[in-house]
Parts: sequence; structure tokens; C-alpha cells
Amino acid sequence: MVKPVLVSETPITMSDLRQELGKIKERDGELNFRANKTEDYLNQFSDFQKGQEEVAKKIEGLDISRLKPEQIAKIVDLAPKTMEELKVILQGYVLTLTQDQLKKIIEEIN
Repeated sequence: MVKPVLVSETPITMSDLRQELGKIKERDGELNFRANKTEDYLNQFSDFQKGQEEVAKKIEGLDISRLKPEQIAKIVDLAPKTMEELKVILQGYVLTLTQDQLKKIIEEIN
């Protein structure tokens, strides 16, 4: 049996994933079982927001060295409105940010 090799891994936002699934659906005509389940989940829980790429670039532009791409993608997906919501999102990561950095992130999202 052939073992697939992982060439690269890049975190993407939910809206990017929805667009990629749309491309696959156009190419193949229909999605497989897992892709259908993923599409259903995205339709229920993801707000398709235009401009998420711009927000991600703005957050990257803040030059917060400890903030990784997967954390940025999670922040953009959940779009926290307050600093408390942002803190809850970042609790799952080993990451410490100053109050000023948190404020800057919230300002970029809003």
C-alpha cells in the first residue's frame, strides 16, 4: 500500500476552506462523504466574511513575533469582539501577549 507523504502544511481560515471545497465541487461534480460533512459544518458555523485575508495580513503586519499562522487563522475564524474573547481563544496555546498587543489585535479585527 502506498503511503502518502506530507509535503507542506499551511493553516487556512474557514472561508478559504469553503472556497477550496467549492473549487473541488466544480472540478469533480460532487464531494465525497467527508468533504460533504465539512461543507455542512462550514455552512452552519462559519460566517463567510469578505476581507478575512486583509484582516489576517493586518494582524501579521503588527509584528507580534510570538503569534504563529495557525493562531492568526483561529483568531480570524472566530473574530473576537473583546479582549476577554481573544484571551479565551488564545488560552489553548502556550502564548503570552501584553495588553497592548491584545488591544492592537482587537482593533484590527473591528
